Amino acid sequence: MLSLGTSEVRTVVAIGAHPDDIEIAAGGLLLTLAAAVPGVRVHYVLCTGTANRQAEARAAAAACLPGAELSFDLHDLPDGRLPGHWAQTKQILQSAAATVTADLVLVPSPGDAHQDHRLIGELALSAFRDQLVLHYEIPKWDGDLGRPNLYVPLTDEMARRKVEVLNDAFPSQKSHDWWDDEVFFGLMRVRGMESRTRYAEAFTCAKATLHF
Repeated sequence: MLSLGTSEVRTVVAIGAHPDDIEIAAGGLLLTLAAAVPGVRVHYVLCTGTANRQAEARAAAAACLPGAELSFDLHDLPDGRLPGHWAQTKQILQSAAATVTADLVLVPSPGDAHQDHRLIGELALSAFRDQLVLHYEIPKWDGDLGRPNLYVPLTDEMARRKVEVLNDAFPSQKSHDWWDDEVFFGLMRVRGMESRTRYAEAFTCAKATLHF
């Protein structure tokens, strides 16, 4: 099994269709990265969100990335309607690529069953042609979880902290039936089993370059 370190990851662009996407999918990675790389720069991009939801996202980013250099590009396109705003969504991604030269880009999967997630995943590879792009996964009732090919092991502490951040930062989402600690821990445990560790988050990398 190939192992990759975080020593060269100094700048990250994290893109979500909605507030909470990034933290549900990659909150553990962000917590681990902040601990491993003090002062890491992370540029948050969200395509949808009310003012209240955007405030939740800012709080979650700060909790997941203590000591990081954070910047935000938050938009209010209609939730669930991004394909109808294809040009604006593409411009958001292209602007992020032009603003930040990232070592790592986090985006949804192009195979995600949610139309907003799927569009961003499809557009990301053309917007970020020269960066390492990792496609994250979000559990949902559609049952669209696939076969990831890259894992980020998480300590028990990081897994617990991730779930704490989700519950503390996103009170508006707790009424949903899918918002459940067992869902969050369960997926991390399954991905941990697959990667021979206790907990993990999983990603798909469509293309990567190995430098010597």
